[in-house]
Order: sequence, then C-alpha cells, then structure tokens
Amino acid sequence: MKTHALFDLGGRVAIVTGGNGGIGRAIAIGLADAGAAVAVFGRNANKNERVLDELTALGCHALAMNLDVTDRAGLEPAFQRVERELGEVDILVNNAGHANLSGGVLLENAADWDRVIETQLNAVFLLSKLGAAAMVKRRHGKIINVGSMYSFFGSGLTPSYSAAKGAVIQLTKSMAIELAPHNIQVNAIAPGWIETDITAPVRTPPMIAMNDEILARTPAGRWGQPDEIAGTAVYLASHASDFVTGATICVDGGYSIR
Repeated sequence: MKTHALFDLGGRVAIVTGGNGGIGRAIAIGLADAGAAVAVFGRNANKNERVLDELTALGCHALAMNLDVTDRAGLEPAFQRVERELGEVDILVNNAGHANLSGGVLLENAADWDRVIETQLNAVFLLSKLGAAAMVKRRHGKIINVGSMYSFFGSGLTPSYSAAKGAVIQLTKSMAIELAPHNIQVNAIAPGWIETDITAPVRTPPMIAMNDEILARTPAGRWGQPDEIAGTAVYLASHASDFVTGATICVDGGYSIR
C-alpha cells in the first residue's frame, strides 16, 4: 500500500465527542480532511452548528448532535442515529472533557467529583462499549481516547480530572488487550499544554506563574495549538496504525520528558 493511502480515511465514519471546540474540533476537521464522514457530539448548539459548517465546507458528510455525554440514556440513541445517517462507525474518538479546578481534595465536593468522573471516564467506557460491540461484528475499528499530562503526573489542583485521565490510560490498555483479537485497535493521545478554553485560566492572572512553569518545563518553549493534535488522531484512525494498540502518544512539545 502506498504511503499516502495508509492515511486515507475515505469511506470511514467517525464519532468525535466534544468535537465542537478546541482539540475535539481540530480532530474532527483533521479526520474529515482525510476523507472520513464525521459526527460530532457536543453540548453547545451554536458551536455544533459552526463546526458542522466547517465540516460540510470540506465536502464532508457530517452530523452534529446536541448531546451531553453524561446523559447515559442518550448515548445509544445518538450512536444509532450516526449509523443510520452516516453509516457504520469505524472510528470513535473519546475527547469530551470537563475539568473542575477545585484546589484539591479538601476543597472539592462530591457532586463536582462525580460530574468530572462521569464526563471524563464513565462516558469513555459507555461509548467504547457501544462502539466496540458494533466493531466486533465487522472485525475492524479504531477507538482513540484523549488523555492528558495529568494521566501521568497528577495535580493538586484538579484531583478528579487527574484521577479520571489516569484511569483512561489504563482503560485504553485493558480494551486494547481484549479487542486486539477482533482487529480493533485502542490507543490514546496525551496532549501537553494546548491553548484551549479549558486551559485559558492557566494563561492569565492569578495563575500566570503556572504558565511560566509550564513554558520552562516544555522544551519546545511554547503552548501547543489544537491543530497539532489532529495528525496523531488521523494516524491512529488509519491503516498506518493497524499494528499499534494499547499505546499512549504524547503530543506535548517534550513536556513529559522531564
């Protein structure tokens, strides 16, 4: 197979959760640009419409659904709608995120903890279960989970987010072992510090000192851009990664080296 054909996603159908902004939007556009039909799940209707316009402008067969991934009852109907309107799902990107900058376990309340775990971990499990069940029948598929630097290092400021992102990496490995015999690859991307709405508080007072620490630790000497995650997602969604499973790829400007 020619090199460019390895990355061709023509004829494939992808779901990207949280695909209407930041990293998720960049991944959705990257997959569409590689030829995939793309369904975006997101909570904000206006942002959904904007990304839908961007996807269709690329000539992509696309769908944007107003969905909160913590709505367990809504997950299966949403998945089924994608399969009805776009076709059988080949690629699932679990990207939807929610962080609670509580300041630590002494300050974080149980309701906020539950909300983060439900978004960042439980939804990954439930959607992966739906995706894997469909993919097993066809004996092919790609599941891509989005982790974080906090998957490895932890944070005293966001314990629920760190706990969830650490668990996502172990869930990725577990699913990779289980699903490999069915020709389904499960991998994760661990973004470094990327300029998104979620990270905006770190780049402004009163947390500007943390911004300086991040830049000092990152060999690239800068924050990453959401578009810089898209290429890794396309790789993990494509035939180029057919013998890669259970891996976590850091896209972090070298932050995790130190």
